[in-house]
Order: sequence, then structure tokens, then C-alpha cells
Amino acid sequence: MASAPTAVNASAAPSGLARVVGASLIGTTIEWYDYFLYGSAAALVFDKVFFPTTDPLTGTLLSFLTYAIGFAARPLGALVFGHFGDRIGRKKLLVVSLLMMGIATALIGCVPGYSTIGVAAPVLLTTLRLVQGFALGGEWGGAVLLVSEHGDPKRRGFWASWPQGGAPAGNLLAVGILSLMTSVQSNASFVAWGWRIPFLLSAVLVGIGLWIRLSVDESPLFKEAQARAEAREATERHEQPPLLAVLRHHWRDVLVAIGARMAENISYYVITTFVLAYCVDHLKLKEQTALNAVLIGSAIQFCLIPVFGALSDRVGRKPVYLVGAVGVGAWAWAFFGLLDTKSFPALVLAVTVGLVFHSAMYAPQAAFFSELFGTRMRYSGASIGAQFASVAAGAPAPLIAVALLKAYGNATPISVYVMLAAVVTVVALLAARETRERDLSDVAPTSGGAVGEPASGHAASGAQA
Repeated sequence: MASAPTAVNASAAPSGLARVVGASLIGTTIEWYDYFLYGSAAALVFDKVFFPTTDPLTGTLLSFLTYAIGFAARPLGALVFGHFGDRIGRKKLLVVSLLMMGIATALIGCVPGYSTIGVAAPVLLTTLRLVQGFALGGEWGGAVLLVSEHGDPKRRGFWASWPQGGAPAGNLLAVGILSLMTSVQSNASFVAWGWRIPFLLSAVLVGIGLWIRLSVDESPLFKEAQARAEAREATERHEQPPLLAVLRHHWRDVLVAIGARMAENISYYVITTFVLAYCVDHLKLKEQTALNAVLIGSAIQFCLIPVFGALSDRVGRKPVYLVGAVGVGAWAWAFFGLLDTKSFPALVLAVTVGLVFHSAMYAPQAAFFSELFGTRMRYSGASIGAQFASVAAGAPAPLIAVALLKAYGNATPISVYVMLAAVVTVVALLAARETRERDLSDVAPTSGGAVGEPASGHAASGAQA
């Protein structure tokens, strides 16, 4: 049976919690703005600026390759930030990740094109993308945990879903600014210099984000866990490093998290990033038409995420997540048919419905992953599961979609690809336990244990904080 919530967790002041939620949301919005800005620019302009000697589809494929390389650094970021986030606190590492992301994004806006410095241009671009990936690998886990560990346990799904809103909000901001630039500039001006302005703007946004993020307190649950860990160290009862504890006691939970992310991650990058290349290069639509469709869908998704988060508090994380996974697998067959009509309302419908199903997966994900791990290994466990999945799912998704389109000339294989990802996620969820009633105190089950069941014996020394 789940133990009662700790006093500090249950009595979190609403005003203090709102400040933490606001800081996490704004911080994640800025980081996702930086990250999605790259993906949108890769679909629209990087082929012309950094790979001008290739045909359009090959140039787009190479642009998405530099985009995918950034995902390779995300697991490393998850390992490093997770380890130190579980050792010295969530807040400090979130400040570092935001600063790293902002500097890398602003510098991308300064990289000369291929016509100026040749092959050094894509090399510099790729290097900065790796820095972005490393920073984002540490951002997600820390942001959702800071809220999860502050909030009311009975409404954890709702409150923890707000940092998740940073993804559509960041995409909304990135696509909105790009759409504005394309509407007020000629295509030649946008390719020549206009695309750089949104990247340079990141420096201002990061300054705002740092000011807000520095105003919040460290997670109270982490403070308690750290105090207990220090007391144990004083009596020479050393605990395992968080990474080793996760791999030893929660490897099944890590696999569940990886599987759960497959449909969520793949569908999102197909719906919001590949769709731009598909509409512009394959359907020969204007950039602004595709951008506006994603803009409308992202705005609706931002509003829906807390709704699905609250629903997961009432019916459970798994049922809501399952609806999203099954829905996005089925919608993949209608998605491209609607795009092929070249009708703007059909484009909006295709993107919006896809993002509705994505929201049903993404909203409960923060609470679900947080509830799988104990406090002193939660940053590591949630981050490792989420970011290792991104390498297999989100990183190659646009690349695979472009390659399939180039090989077959139509989108049917891409629909099959998304559907198979949905099958993997459904299987992972069916193998997982429901976590809605978990208390986020340090008493945590080892893999396969009942929710809230304390570990015993030797396992307790590693799995408990």
C-alpha cells in the first residue's frame, strides 16, 4: 500500500508551487524554443545555407542529419546532469543547462554559411548542435522533478504537466518567429540573413529565464533525501552512485520509459518537423503555410496538456497514455492523406489532431516517469529513460521519414513507421505498473515491486536514499 505523503510535500504553499511551476515552464519553453528552432530551420533553410551543392531532398536529409546528431549528446547530458542533479540538487543543474543551451543557440545564429567558410560551416553547426543536445539531456528531468517534488501528490499529474507545456510553447514561439520572418521578408533575404534573428534572440530569452529560475527554491524532497544521505555517510554507510542504483534496481523501469517514449517522440517530430519538409519540398507549398499549420496545432496542444495531466490524476497515467499511443498510430494513416490535399484547413486538422493524441502521451509522462524512481536516483532514472529513447526515436525520425519518402515517393511507409512505434509503446505500457498513487518519498520499489512497497535487505541500501 502506498505510504502517506510526506508533510512537506502535502503542504506545499500554492503561491510557492505556482512560482516553481512558472519558473519550470518558462525555462523549458526557452530551452525547447532553442531546440525546435534548429529543427524548423533544418527543414526550411539549412540545406540552402550549409549544403547548397546538393539537390533539395538530399540537402534536407543532410540538414536533418546534423539535427539528429544533437540527440546523440542527450543521453550523455542525462548521465552527467542526472548524476550531479541527484547529488547536489535540481536547481543548480537547471541553471547550467539553460545557460549552455542559450549560448549554443545564439552562436548558431553567428555561424557563416558554406559559401563563406566551406566545410567548416556544417562542422561548426554540428558542434553547436551537440552542445544543445547535451544541455537538453539535463533539462527535462530536472524541470519536471522540481515541480513533481514540490507539488500536491493528488494533483501531481496536473502540476507536473505544466513543464511539459514548454515543448509546444517553445515550438509555438520558434515557429511563430520563423513564420513572422518569412511573411515580412523575401525568400532570398530570409535565406541570406533573416533566419539568424530568431537564433540571436535566444540570448535575450535566456537572460529572462535565468532571472526567473534563480528565484525558486530547491526541491524539499531532495533536501530531505540529501540530509539523510549525509547522515548515512557520517556513519560510513555509503550509498551507491545514482546511475549504478538505477541500473541495478530500476532497469525494468528504464526500459518501460524508453518504450513509452517511442510513439510519443517519433510522432512528434514527424508531425511538427518533418511535416515542414514534406509540405515545402514534396508538396511545393509555401513555407508560411506549413509553419502556420504547426503554429495553430502547437497553440491548441499547449492548452490541452494540463487537461490531460489533470485527467491522469483521476483515471491513472496508463489509461491516458494508452489512448494517445493508440490514437497516434491510427491517425498516421489519415495524417498524410490530409496533407496531400494541399488545403490549409486540412493541414491544420492533420497537425492538430496528431498533436491532441501526442498530448495524451506527453502530459502524464512527467508524473509517470517521476513516480518510477526514488528521490536520490530520480533525476538519473527519469533522464536516462527519456533521453536514451530520444536517440532511438526522435533523432532518426525526420531522417527516416525523408529517406522513406525519397525511396518510395509517397508517405505510406512513413505511416507504417509511426504505427509500429505506437505498437512498441502500447506493449511497454501494458508491461508497466500504474504509478498514480505513488508517494514521492525516498521509499521506492525496486523494478517489479508493488507501487509504494519498500525495498528490503541489500536492495534497500541501494534503492533507498
